[in-house]
Amino acid sequence: MMTTITETFTLNNGVKMPKVGFGTWQTEPGQETYDAVANALKAGYRFLDTAKAYRNEKSVGEAFAASGLDREAVFIQTKLPAETKTYDGVLADFQSSLDALDVDYVDSYIIHAPWPWADMGSNHDAENRETWRAMQDIYASGRAKAIGVSNFNSHDLDNLLSWDGLTIVPAVDQIQYFVGHTQDSIVTTAAAHDILIQAYSPLATGDLLKRPELAEIAAHYAVSVSQVALRYVIQKGIAPLPKARSMAHVQANAALDFEISESDMQTLDGLSDLDRWHPAGD
Repeated sequence: MMTTITETFTLNNGVKMPKVGFGTWQTEPGQETYDAVANALKAGYRFLDTAKAYRNEKSVGEAFAASGLDREAVFIQTKLPAETKTYDGVLADFQSSLDALDVDYVDSYIIHAPWPWADMGSNHDAENRETWRAMQDIYASGRAKAIGVSNFNSHDLDNLLSWDGLTIVPAVDQIQYFVGHTQDSIVTTAAAHDILIQAYSPLATGDLLKRPELAEIAAHYAVSVSQVALRYVIQKGIAPLPKARSMAHVQANAALDFEISESDMQTLDGLSDLDRWHPAGD
């Protein structure tokens, strides 16, 4: 049976991506990640999101392998470290991620950030173009079915889109996105180029659970605040990446087969978080 989490968005290169991903940020490598991913796959998730920087790719790969699911049945996405900004460095890091995951290809490979984490906001336009040159070659090799970016703002996207070396438009931009923090300028730039937005921290690192406005709407639909927050993101045409460890939370976050009314969506659109940045995660 098709459910919301296994319905798909179609990326700008024709690749189909499940509407909801399972995030593994801040999930410890080893048993914690293995159990979380195993639970997610049992609950019906078919999109796993990890990163070399998370140090848990090996555990993600082991849980996938143990699931018995066909490789083609699960969309696996990982990320190039934000610090890697050279052609050869990209190729080396990509191969190390494939090795850790123990797969022949990933469904999506994305640049984790436009700047090293220790120097957030710094300009690396030239290096990002060189990085993208390597990403395009990885895509051409067939070892990544789609390539994209993360934490890229409109300037960072335009830097790639205006480059004469561009042959592949990024398929996705994974950004922090949740009710009250919808980063409209980035979304607008992405939409103009059919770049799909993925939402990390769709629950605002848990802060949305404290919002009475969401609790009131959740009560109306007899669902949880988390479910309202995730459904909102999906109805905005964006793919949320919730993370959870307990099976109960994993299953709850997967139960999204309801529809928020247009008026309630407008209410949620009107909420403001003052664009406050939340620590990455969810």
